[in-house]
Amino acid sequence: MAVVGPTGSGKSDLAVSLALALDGEVVNADAMQFYRGMDIGTAKITAAERRGVPHHLLDILDVTEEASVSDFQQQARAVIADIHARGKRAILAGGSGLYVRAALDVLEFPGTDPAIRRRLEAEEAAAGLAPLRTRLELVDPVSAGRLGDARRVIRALEVFELTGRPFSSFMPTREYFQPAVQIGLQVDREQLRARLAARVHAMVQQGLLAEVRRLDAEGLRRGKTASRALGYAQFLKVVDGAADQEQAAEETIVATRQFARRQLTWFRADPRINWLDWQDPGLLAKATALSR
Repeated sequence: MAVVGPTGSGKSDLAVSLALALDGEVVNADAMQFYRGMDIGTAKITAAERRGVPHHLLDILDVTEEASVSDFQQQARAVIADIHARGKRAILAGGSGLYVRAALDVLEFPGTDPAIRRRLEAEEAAAGLAPLRTRLELVDPVSAGRLGDARRVIRALEVFELTGRPFSSFMPTREYFQPAVQIGLQVDREQLRARLAARVHAMVQQGLLAEVRRLDAEGLRRGKTASRALGYAQFLKVVDGAADQEQAAEETIVATRQFARRQLTWFRADPRINWLDWQDPGLLAKATALSR
């Protein structure tokens, strides 16, 4: 089963409570919580908050490494199979929508070719994105209309060159890899906005800047995935003297709220999700009933 929803909605707490109720273990599906040392800024669940429940796929990457949905799919499915083989329930928890679907759904990932990628990146650096986008429109108009940034356009062209198939043909269908139940946390948006602001300010008080400084020394800027994480990108500006903590905190709040809206849009598009009120006193009982 999976617990999904926007950041700050209480997914981790509910997953732990479900694990205790169902004799389960939690599998992380938050891409930024893969990273060792990225604790404060990702609101990573602490040892005390885990309440003795085993957690998997936390702290599995250095900040210089790039997260891979394909790698995660293999790791998550292996972990889930192991949990089930031991007679326990696997509870996926996280708000990274594509990672959740990679674990739960029939989803095929095309390979990669670093040489093709480097050549396309060099073309983009020399001539800009427009020629690559024009090329993509010819071979994969669906992806061309859907993808905006250079990284994704380059990936779509790489896949086409490598496989001869449009990148859009690899998009998932809503078909479970094996039987699953998804529970979504329905939030009051204004309350969530306030909670996210308070959480960012709490992160600052807990030492987010010091965490970013330490990770910067460990190569955070070299990490294509980790360096873009909410809070970390903004507080690197403080490290560089380009912003103060107050400015960085406000930028983080705005970015986090935008991210939460995108998460809600993503998960709302999946009709299989069972939505429960995040503040319902009977939340655990209702979630447990759905899982049986």
